[in-house]
Parts: sequence; structure tokens; C-alpha cells
Amino acid sequence: MSLVMLEVKPLDDTTDLDALAKKIFSEITMDGLFWKTEYKKEPVAFGIFKLIIGFSLEDEKVSVDGVVEKIEAFEDQVQSVEIAAFNKI
Repeated sequence: MSLVMLEVKPLDDTTDLDALAKKIFSEITMDGLFWKTEYKKEPVAFGIFKLIIGFSLEDEKVSVDGVVEKIEAFEDQVQSVEIAAFNKI
């Protein structure tokens, strides 16, 4: 098992981060992937915020890169995704 924290940077300052978080939680589901129910918004610059979101995963079943790619596929809302923390449990 691993615990991962991601920084999801929105496309622009008009992106609704609450709606984006709900979309990520509901649309990205896999066997062995467990989303944390809370997320955090942190300021980046000039009124733009980034989304801090976490999940745990079973290493044998889920790839972190696969999860990042699925989030980045929301091209109309997401600029980039970076791994903020990665810990083995």
C-alpha cells in the first residue's frame, strides 16, 4: 500500500475546484484505489488556487502514473498534476 498526495493545478482561475474534486472522486475509480474524502485548496499566485488531493492504493493493482494520467485527461479543467508526497504504508 502507498499513500499519495497530488497537487492538481487548474487550467485558469475560473475553474471550479470543488466541482473538479467531485469529478475526480466520482469518475476515477479502480479496484485498489481509495480516495480520501477531503481535499484542500492552496493559493498559487494571482488569485489562482491548486487542489491538494490524496489517495491510498494497492501497489499491485494501481499505478500512480495511471491515476495522474486520468486526472490530466480532464484537459478542459486541469493544467498539470504533480506528486506532492509518496509514502509506502
